[in-house]
Amino acid sequence: MRLNPTLLIGLGLLLVFGYFIQDLVLGQDQYAAGLRKERVGKNNAFRRPESSPLSADQRQTFDSLKFFAPDRAYRFEAQLEHFPQRDTVEMPLTDGKTDKYLRWGRARFLLDKQEYQLTLFLKADGQDTTLFAPFTDRTNGFGSYGGGRYLDAPLPAAGDTEVVLDFNEAYNPYCAYADGYACPVPPADNRLAVEIKAGEKSYN
Repeated sequence: MRLNPTLLIGLGLLLVFGYFIQDLVLGQDQYAAGLRKERVGKNNAFRRPESSPLSADQRQTFDSLKFFAPDRAYRFEAQLEHFPQRDTVEMPLTDGKTDKYLRWGRARFLLDKQEYQLTLFLKADGQDTTLFAPFTDRTNGFGSYGGGRYLDAPLPAAGDTEVVLDFNEAYNPYCAYADGYACPVPPADNRLAVEIKAGEKSYN
């Protein structure tokens, strides 16, 4: 019996499509599982006095931090602009003091067909190995911490043209949990006019 060539091609395409969908679903599941594991680790750290910003009384009643559901739509391979001259800036802290950072570069990404950008900073003392992007968005005070959140990104190599921004890993400053901490205030150029429904929610 001879099989119709068109039927064979159709079956082949269906098989390839099935593998693609399976890989996509498994990839999302593995990604979400990795995030959930990280969040369990952070909750455990918040229960230990040596690694928690919470007071002893707060730890007595602490259950877990709150997060938006994992969503790969908020993970971006952003276009990276290296600043040729990395100026030192005095970033304001919540206690009225400042801390020195280098304006390292800029990352641009698309969300819902609209372009947004974040300025990336690096501690001027040279101690950090990751870039720092403090930001605000339209969930602040409506699900997320009102003072804004922080995002870290891997330090790119000199010739890299992209940087990963994963807002699922956005986290609160220690000021969100207790008084007495001095936290960097997100600068004006990192105020995103969009809801970022990813990462850590407000505490309590």
